[in-house]
Amino acid sequence: MIILPAIDIKDGNCVRLQKGVYATAEKVADSPYEAAKGFAQAGAQWMHMVDLDGAKDAKLINADLIADVAKSSGLKVEVGGGIRNMDAAEYYLSRGIDRVILGSAAVKDPQFVKDAVRSFGDRIVVGIDAMDGKVRAEGWLDNSEIDYIELAKRMEDVGVQTIVFTDIAKDGMLSGPNLKQLDDLAHEVSCNIIASGGITVLKDIINLSDLDVYGAICGKAIYSGTLDLKQAIEMTRKI
Repeated sequence: MIILPAIDIKDGNCVRLQKGVYATAEKVADSPYEAAKGFAQAGAQWMHMVDLDGAKDAKLINADLIADVAKSSGLKVEVGGGIRNMDAAEYYLSRGIDRVILGSAAVKDPQFVKDAVRSFGDRIVVGIDAMDGKVRAEGWLDNSEIDYIELAKRMEDVGVQTIVFTDIAKDGMLSGPNLKQLDDLAHEVSCNIIASGGITVLKDIINLSDLDVYGAICGKAIYSGTLDLKQAIEMTRKI
């Protein structure tokens, strides 16, 4: 299992939210460059980045900054937030980003997902964000009645190989991941599953490893100090 430390960008700053609520934004690092440097020093190979402004406004807002941070980090990077068309996907993928995450587009524009997978293959990841099992879009502000597993199956059918699943109720709350929903999802689709939301301590990493998920995104736990990134990475290499 890979550990993906996270950098969320709002107004050019590295922040964390609680349950995706923008009003809870808290600056957690002096700069995204410093955060990324720390991740690399801890032994990370991958980094997860999100343009929060882009997710809310449905367009690329902090893309230049994100691409520059990614390049300077030397890490493999996946990026989400505001990627709603092929031009946006191509912008990142042509600037050294390894994978782009399509979230709202999976709900609103499945044809775009299909076209993107046809063009870019496994460099296209779908982010499924759910509250009480129902998918949300547009920076988590837009509710739907689509079940998260149903959407995952649709994405699997169009060739998506990797899914980032977030239980919004867990995000930024340091209360542990939703192991049941993750386990259910892993048993319903053959896609690689990346767990996001609620990961707090080393035991959470062990529990996720037991589920045999592909990856775990860690954000607030690293910044708050409840999870030692270097220790978590070293432990996953031994499991």
